[in-house]
Amino acid sequence: MRPICALAALLALAPAARAEVTRFDIQADTPTALEGRSFGTRGTARRIDARATVAVDPADPRNAIIADIDRAPRNAQGRVEAVADVTILRPERPNGTLVLEIPNRGRRLILTLLEETSAEQSARVQQAADMGRGFLLSQGYTLVWVGWQGDVTPAQGLGLRVPVVPGITGPSRDEWIIPDGSGPVRQRLAYPVADPASLRLTVRGRPEAPRATPDGLAVRLIDDSTIEITRPAAPQGPRPIYELTYTARDPAVMGMAFAALRDVGAFLRRDTSPANPLAANGRSGTDRAIGFGISQSGRVLRDFLYLGFNEDEAGRMVFDGMLAEIPGARRSFTNTRFGQPGRNPGPSEDRGYPIDQFPFTYATTTDPATGRRDGLMQRCRLNGTCPRIMQVDSEFELWASHGSLLVTDAEGRHLDLPPDVRGYMISGAPHFADPRAPSRLGPACQMPTSPVSAAAPVRALMVALDRWITDGTEPPASRYPTRASATLAGPEALYPAIPGLRYAGQYVPADRLDYVDAQPRILGQYPLFLPRGDGDGNALGGIRLPIVEAARATYTGWNLRPDGQELCTQIGSAIPFAATRAERLANNDPRRSIEERYPTAEAYVAAVRAAAEALVADRLLLREDAAEMVEEARAGSLARLQ
Repeated sequence: MRPICALAALLALAPAARAEVTRFDIQADTPTALEGRSFGTRGTARRIDARATVAVDPADPRNAIIADIDRAPRNAQGRVEAVADVTILRPERPNGTLVLEIPNRGRRLILTLLEETSAEQSARVQQAADMGRGFLLSQGYTLVWVGWQGDVTPAQGLGLRVPVVPGITGPSRDEWIIPDGSGPVRQRLAYPVADPASLRLTVRGRPEAPRATPDGLAVRLIDDSTIEITRPAAPQGPRPIYELTYTARDPAVMGMAFAALRDVGAFLRRDTSPANPLAANGRSGTDRAIGFGISQSGRVLRDFLYLGFNEDEAGRMVFDGMLAEIPGARRSFTNTRFGQPGRNPGPSEDRGYPIDQFPFTYATTTDPATGRRDGLMQRCRLNGTCPRIMQVDSEFELWASHGSLLVTDAEGRHLDLPPDVRGYMISGAPHFADPRAPSRLGPACQMPTSPVSAAAPVRALMVALDRWITDGTEPPASRYPTRASATLAGPEALYPAIPGLRYAGQYVPADRLDYVDAQPRILGQYPLFLPRGDGDGNALGGIRLPIVEAARATYTGWNLRPDGQELCTQIGSAIPFAATRAERLANNDPRRSIEERYPTAEAYVAAVRAAAEALVADRLLLREDAAEMVEEARAGSLARLQ
């Protein structure tokens, strides 16, 4: 490991530098990281841990969109500063492409997805096994993580230290799901309380239920950022939602997140000085860059694009390509006064936060409620900084994250994606699945879980996106259910009458919201559509992996809570086929049995091989992943059923 103090002094940027990273302080530099593991022809990897100081000019029109930037404290040069945690992994012989993953609540999820590592390994990234398959470094990608979330603590992972604006007060809202029980419960607030008399606490059993103040419900302020809730004696339901509104003070400038991602990304990609640890021989060491985000950070990537941050302060493109994984049609609650970027709307929780409001898709469309025209790419179209984009959703995103609004307008009419955007849905996939975990029945949901993983197709799409931005090779055509192809439909009659598949029209609506003192008010709903199943109930229109195309079960992206009223959060389901024709007929199951589909074990392997080879031909599966799936089918483990 190299001496740090000397490097920190060396890497303070010259005042005249155009880059808005004013310091890049290296905390640790390991030239041969990951216990010396070699990644084929790309060699070993270097790891750098650093802190980047960004200094934003509030007078620059590109920064004016940041909420409260005009009121934030400034340094001696009149700029607003923030400090981001940064981690870099770079192979000895890189391929010229930098992949910047936006951390998810401080976590590195790209390794969990593409390398199939554990959460512990992805957090550590020190041992040889922590890079799992070694796919990304073997391809030659330089991997970068930049902390962006202003309310992530060091214990949680990579974060951003943002300025606070003292003296400003305004409405704020927190909510928690707290099970029934006796005794008080303490909760931490997103912002300090300015006026204790402003606290208003309600409870409701379901998101759609009216807010109530039953006997026994009480709230007490412990300190300016902590409350104590006394729950009512009467039961409030299996997942009661406690909501607190209050007058808060001292908002953090959470929108600095986008400036940090922009400026650190632009600095590492373009700066040729010794301050950039990737630069050498007068070159930046990077030819092109991809922005990558999963779930929350995929939503942030869509926000980054929408707010115009793919243009740096010199007017240049930051990311040539973007891959947003499982964001649905949502963005984030970041760039606003008293923002809470960690909020995660689900079937039960956080549904009233302004995360999924118009515009929903990349093309410019019209909101019929207001007449406003807007789109995620409207700003970048004006200045020529639009990247080439892939969005990959699981099937769950169409049930709970309003995914159909990616391919319809706000009135529900079919909408083609722009030529520089591709959309893909992984049929049968839950929000995020461990690639090796089998289907299992647990107490939280009615049906066994879906084991369908997006890992293999996203590896193939990463390679395709890199080629698209490198030499212009067109990527695979979109595979997303659409109204035009009749693979999207209303919640009625999506499935045949499959025993054990208990669907009764449940999905998360797309509410059109207004706010009165931070409390959401539903004004209406945008139309949503859901994936149609085939005769087996497996979704049409998306990427159908061999586990789905050569199926042994019905795999869906949704599941139900035990009471059957709500979707399970982020979980899919699997309903196995009957083993024999006799069993199928006895159960009135319309799906052909295993013996009717695959008379021999080799017939099943042949079906898997055909499905895998078709995806390889379409560049939606890498050849090595296809071979692995065929071997798993031969071993009887591909379907992952118990």
